[in-house]
Amino acid sequence: MTELYQQQRAMRAMRRAAMQRGVIAVLDIGTAKIGCLVLRFDGPETFRSVDGVGSLAGQSAFRVIGAATTRSRGVRFGEIDAMQETERAIRTAVQGAQKMANTRVDHVIATFSGASPRSYGLAGSIDLAGGAVRDDDIARVLAACELPPIGEGREVLHAQPVNFALDHRSGLSDPRGQIGNRLSVDMHVLTVDANVVRNVLYCINRCDLELAGIASSAYAAGISALVEDEQELGAACIDMGGGSTGLSIFIKKHMIYADSVRLGGDHVTSDISKGLQVPWATAERIKTFYGGVYATGMDDRERIEIGGDSGDWEKDRRTVSRSELIGIMRPRVEEILEEVRDRLDAAGFEHLPSQQIVLTGGASQIPGLDGLAPKILGQQVRIGRPLRVQGLPQAATGAAFASAVGLCLFAAHPQDEWWDFDIPADSYPARSLRWAVKWFKDNW
Repeated sequence: MTELYQQQRAMRAMRRAAMQRGVIAVLDIGTAKIGCLVLRFDGPETFRSVDGVGSLAGQSAFRVIGAATTRSRGVRFGEIDAMQETERAIRTAVQGAQKMANTRVDHVIATFSGASPRSYGLAGSIDLAGGAVRDDDIARVLAACELPPIGEGREVLHAQPVNFALDHRSGLSDPRGQIGNRLSVDMHVLTVDANVVRNVLYCINRCDLELAGIASSAYAAGISALVEDEQELGAACIDMGGGSTGLSIFIKKHMIYADSVRLGGDHVTSDISKGLQVPWATAERIKTFYGGVYATGMDDRERIEIGGDSGDWEKDRRTVSRSELIGIMRPRVEEILEEVRDRLDAAGFEHLPSQQIVLTGGASQIPGLDGLAPKILGQQVRIGRPLRVQGLPQAATGAAFASAVGLCLFAAHPQDEWWDFDIPADSYPARSLRWAVKWFKDNW
């Protein structure tokens, strides 16, 4: 448990060193693509403390000066599957971004999906000796949160206080300097499969880079795709990637739940490949240009040339109707959305004051998804694009870049660094998932 905690402190020190140099890279390690953005931070005002990660947090503090993406290799379900392949892909993306930025990068902050995330909610409280709340009181109350057994081979990735209460006043974001007798805290802790994180660390080190931070892509996508009032009132962000679909729930500007489904856009491509008996690359092209989830009468008449170079004249001249293609795609898209709905139900999402759902990620671009998703997930669904950040190239403004852009905001203002005190290492921040529901009812 303490190993990742020590690593995260080491990463924070590296991040500060990178900030002083003024350049840091963010790396989005996905199943479909690996993206790298190089950020330049201007001056000491970067360290201004901003209330959480608002939608414009850090906007004035950094600009993107380099960007590159490459097709992902060696990553399955958001986890590294073939180390050398992934290492080559990361090197390609980082070198491309460095070339555009015309500067060398030594430190990266990485995001990944997969790793079987699990959320816990925990509470702790302490008596105050009278007087105002100080930093060491915050450290003590965070240490008073007891972490339940999280299982062998798992480590804490994010541990963030989401609510403080002083005596009978709840909903405080920062109680320091206020006077009271009893201080309580609610914390959200996200645990992940430790080996997946170690593989990411090892792979980045093999690329001659230093890891200055790590985040779950569901969290990063939520920061960038949810607008400020959605983060405040309560919303879910569904990041539909290639190999997995991440979901995060935010309220009061904090993530209070995250999960991931091992299904994504690549599974749709795979179905097309098998259904039409075409190579993967052809299936991906057909999905991108002609895909959809709603068939109309016209689609029966629209023929799609499959093409191919097998040498069999008949096979290479085949055509299918768009209706047939939609018939292959729709069941898989429905399956992904149903799986997401089950996870949201398990988290008690329906008890939130607002049930806004935002779909983002590359696979959210399938035409007709905005019509199908509300039928499965509920009424308030929109397709989200990431926030505009300074210097971001036009090609990187689409939904597929939600987690990369979120990572830029996380780099500028990591929420967990706010409370970076010397928490006693043996006691670190949960109870069952239902904590969230009770907590909403008590506090809102």
